[in-house]
Amino acid sequence: MTPKPALPHNSPSIDEHLEMHRRMVVTRELERQLGALHKAGVTRGPIHRCDGQEAVGVGATGALEDRDCVTTTHRGHAVYIGKGLAPRRILAEILGRETGYNGGRAGHMLIGSPVHGMMGGNAIVGASIPAATGMALSAQVLGEDRIALATFGDGAAQTGICHESMNIAALWKLPVVFLLEHNEYGLTAHASTQSSVADLYIRAAGHGMPGEQIDGNDVVAVFQAVARAAARARRGDGPSLIEARTYRMEGFSTSDVGGYQSDEDLARWRARDPITLSRAVLVEALGEDRVMDVERAAAETVAAAAEAAQADPPPHFVPHAPSDPRAFATEGR
Repeated sequence: MTPKPALPHNSPSIDEHLEMHRRMVVTRELERQLGALHKAGVTRGPIHRCDGQEAVGVGATGALEDRDCVTTTHRGHAVYIGKGLAPRRILAEILGRETGYNGGRAGHMLIGSPVHGMMGGNAIVGASIPAATGMALSAQVLGEDRIALATFGDGAAQTGICHESMNIAALWKLPVVFLLEHNEYGLTAHASTQSSVADLYIRAAGHGMPGEQIDGNDVVAVFQAVARAAARARRGDGPSLIEARTYRMEGFSTSDVGGYQSDEDLARWRARDPITLSRAVLVEALGEDRVMDVERAAAETVAAAAEAAQADPPPHFVPHAPSDPRAFATEGR
């Protein structure tokens, strides 16, 4: 009997790959539901969808431990799902319902759940980077066996705080992984108009840390790269920079009128859809029926979550009425 070839270093098992595939499908269905809800006027404000980028957030979080902390951006739904947050409570939060993770007060960009290590999205470009760096410093000072992952985009990579964070993380050998989700656009501006170099991972050398560029649409490649960087961080060897190349298939937000992405680019990246690529590998290993069953169940889960979340109650606000009028003098300071 011919032995099975050994898995590459830090590769997920086939069951782990199937679970990541399921989470990518859940994320895609979540985005579709949010698009429909926004169009129907049910959501408030713009929604930043991550269609086409699911492999980055899901693959990265799949390589982490439950105790590890993650920060993300305004486009963080794949990270929420990857970290184990429930679709119903995510949708409830976005719809402003009491059953949401933050009581309906955070909205879609700011969802956090400390019990999951999901320390929140962030509406400020680049702000997730120093936040994760600070969490890594906390773990180091307290002697805790956990690392931090900062997910940010190519636009945020141009901010000063990105370089400041990388510099101090490398200097102090902090247990943090910098995951640059390069989707080619910051708002409507192409990356070529924002950076003097096309490959952003090379900046790691200037901060004395390893850097690598990976296929951000290959969920297994993302898992492997983050697993390697996480192991390095846990050993006390300091941070790493991973540039995951991917593409945003939808507009910057639901208020984006589009027109700046070429049809050729959209077609080229659509052919490399992360869910399509993942499905092909899994079908070969497990058979089409099993994979399709998982995808069908994922879609049904999100549809049921959307229906339930819309029926959930709004937050219950208790009016503040202090008995001592002098309380107003110091309130809010």
